[in-house]
Amino acid sequence: MSTEDNKIPGDKPENDGKRMADEAKDAVNDFAEDAKETAKEFSQSAKEEWNKVTGSAESKKVLAGILAIFLGAFGVHKFILGYQKEGIIMLVLSVVGIVLSCVGIGVLLVWAVGLVGLIEGIIYLTKSDEEFYNTYQAGRKPWF
Repeated sequence: MSTEDNKIPGDKPENDGKRMADEAKDAVNDFAEDAKETAKEFSQSAKEEWNKVTGSAESKKVLAGILAIFLGAFGVHKFILGYQKEGIIMLVLSVVGIVLSCVGIGVLLVWAVGLVGLIEGIIYLTKSDEEFYNTYQAGRKPWF
């Protein structure tokens, strides 16, 4: 055994620090790419399994319909579908109506907003999945 073999790897002329750093950098990049690929595959398979279990790809029809019927006055179904502005309008009208219910006119306001929610819930549930998706999720139709 020569004295050259007893040296630590970084001391050997063929194992200079720059080359070792480049190899480490390449190994890290390879690992990062593998991790991204694995995460992408996992995400895709999880989405496929979710679609199998729920029976729908992106439709929120049943959830939005049920929430519109039971909590329609507060605009919860609008938030579920991504219509923040319309959801806030319904929520504010309901809160104002509840505050004004002491005067009497507020009851009518809450009733009207609740009726809009009920009608929208029935409409959501009576549409086919494809029609609902095209109208309210892809087409972004905010009212009725």
